[in-house]
Amino acid sequence: MSESITTNRTDQLYVGVDTGGTFTDLVVMDGDGRTLTNKAPTTPHALEEGVFAALRLVAAERGETLEEMLDKVESFGHGTTQATNALIERRGARTALITTRGFGDTLIIQRLMGATAGMPTESLAAFRNRRHPEPLVPRSLIAEVPERVDQAGSVLVPLDEAAVREAVRRLCEEGVEAYAVCLLWSFRNPVHERRIGEIIREVAGDGVYISLSHEVSPVIGEYERTATTVLNSYLGPTVERYLERLERRLREHGLTGRFSVLNSIGGVMSARDAASRAVVLLASGPTGGVIGSRHLARELGHTHVITSDMGGTSFDVGLIVEGRPVVSGITEVGRYHVNAPMVDITAIGAGGGSIATVASGELRVGPDSAGAFPGPVAYGRGGDRVTVTDADLVLGIIDPDTFLGGRMRLDREAARQAVREQIAEPLGIGVVEAAAGIRRIVDAKMADTLRQLTIGRGLDPRDFVLYAYGGAGPMHCAGFGGDLGVSQILVPATSMAHSAYGALASDIQHAAERSELMSSTPGGATPWGDFSADVIAGVFADLEAECLDRLHGDGIHDADIALARSVDVRFRSQNHELIVPLAPGPIAPDTIQTLIEDFERAYEDNYGKGAGFREAGFELTRFRVDAVGRTPKPGFAAREVPGGPTAPGTRPVYDVTQETWLDTPVLHWNRIPVDAPVEGPAIVEHPTTTVHVPAGRKVSVDAVGNLLITL
Repeated sequence: MSESITTNRTDQLYVGVDTGGTFTDLVVMDGDGRTLTNKAPTTPHALEEGVFAALRLVAAERGETLEEMLDKVESFGHGTTQATNALIERRGARTALITTRGFGDTLIIQRLMGATAGMPTESLAAFRNRRHPEPLVPRSLIAEVPERVDQAGSVLVPLDEAAVREAVRRLCEEGVEAYAVCLLWSFRNPVHERRIGEIIREVAGDGVYISLSHEVSPVIGEYERTATTVLNSYLGPTVERYLERLERRLREHGLTGRFSVLNSIGGVMSARDAASRAVVLLASGPTGGVIGSRHLARELGHTHVITSDMGGTSFDVGLIVEGRPVVSGITEVGRYHVNAPMVDITAIGAGGGSIATVASGELRVGPDSAGAFPGPVAYGRGGDRVTVTDADLVLGIIDPDTFLGGRMRLDREAARQAVREQIAEPLGIGVVEAAAGIRRIVDAKMADTLRQLTIGRGLDPRDFVLYAYGGAGPMHCAGFGGDLGVSQILVPATSMAHSAYGALASDIQHAAERSELMSSTPGGATPWGDFSADVIAGVFADLEAECLDRLHGDGIHDADIALARSVDVRFRSQNHELIVPLAPGPIAPDTIQTLIEDFERAYEDNYGKGAGFREAGFELTRFRVDAVGRTPKPGFAAREVPGGPTAPGTRPVYDVTQETWLDTPVLHWNRIPVDAPVEGPAIVEHPTTTVHVPAGRKVSVDAVGNLLITL
């Protein structure tokens, strides 16, 4: 995808916001690339309150009112966990499903995958723990209606409109506020789905939320398409109300620039589009960090990057290979399968707020989290369970007086007392040993996750640079990065709000896809020869026209549009595909040959040398166009190093690798000279994060303010 348009006007501002489980992070850049970051506690009851709290902090730092700052904002990008939270907490809309008669149990059966979906690998053998997820739509709210379209799109059984009206009336009486319509083969011919949508409006009124599967997920795969459509309706009203509230308040306070929402494939979309496609926001927040890392990696020349975001609640990791984020075609979310490509994010319950417990004589950390409220014991907000943050405070890594730039003072003695009572005494060990154990365990869990993501896929971690960000990531990256075996760790200048930077740096993106099954003859001398270049070109022409219409509607000019095509390819008789990019330019027989050869290489990269079997023939199953509309945004400005001592003091910090207290220099991030390596041990402090550099490591700062830890 193309590089972003850059600007250099100082009176223009660009804002990125990310609402995490514990903190709401904010990045503001001016047209010259000067950056301010800040954060405020997330407010789960009303996420927009946390957004405005963070905005007011930066406005005050700039010496402006909130209204004065928002008046200068050209672009406001928002990564949100609203959809994810609604799914996890099961507080979405009361949703009904209307489907073809005889197929009402599709969502409940889940291809028999539901019983093990989302279970950790080590738990799969415990059959007593296998159970299907709580249904998003109870069986009583699933309506089957007579109709049938065949795989070619021909109408075999006309739609029984009277049955539809009767079903909708019954569902209205049940208090349904959102409808998901998913008919068999509707992506071949959507005439019946469209008519059902019209009838719902006629009977239930314009206030209900409706998702039609041929619009949300027009691809083959009955269960996945149903789950995706149902999730869209289940989440849609909640997302719509939140985005309407937030944008209205921003406009009331002076925002006149573009307001957009980060989706899960790495672009932003208007609030209107986001509300109608709520399902593509399910990985919105974590995706921001990966996309922010991609932009930064381009500037620094890093082609292979492991992204790691350790916040207050979770540890989210992704991969950038050959400059591109790894994308998954089907994503498992909330134990359901979403049939929409998303940046591949792996998440575990490991964050600063992860709770430590002793069970059966064993120390365990996570996955439960204290979250923003009540938070760790040291916050003094009523939290009474030991967390990773409490352990870091006991070990001297966090300064209780400078947390969040001194805005929030932590209670170290309360943390020590909680660690003593809940961890040390049950295990018969000292307080420091208990806190160090909490740190070791959480670091080991994160390193194991990164090994699965890299070595488990045949990738060598030593070929990658590890990007560490999030509120707690810089404190722990040397631990889990050293365990993984990488040689370099980069802590971005925006690390404390890196996902928010991804929302700021993302371009407008739309996608269009279509299922078309095309097969080649098994054993053919030229297996790509059976595919028609003209037919494939026609499919892509339709998809590209759809994407261009959307981008033009967003005010994007053709000169700022980049299109990327891809095809899902598999060997014949297989059930799973690989997403393979299609070369740009006119589609000719040699283009298809290159596509098949690229698929064979990707297949062997994934499954091993010699795993391919071209004699089986090939199938093309899904065609997709990703369209990017480039928008102006600044690059990073060269940092200015203020005067003053680099290390104004020291404090004792417990080094878990050497099992001893070390008198550790405390460095101010913004005072470290460029390209002047500092030997560890060291603590690097920033108003919104802390970086721990153990003994035997080096830390330096580059020209734009990124920290580089050499292991």
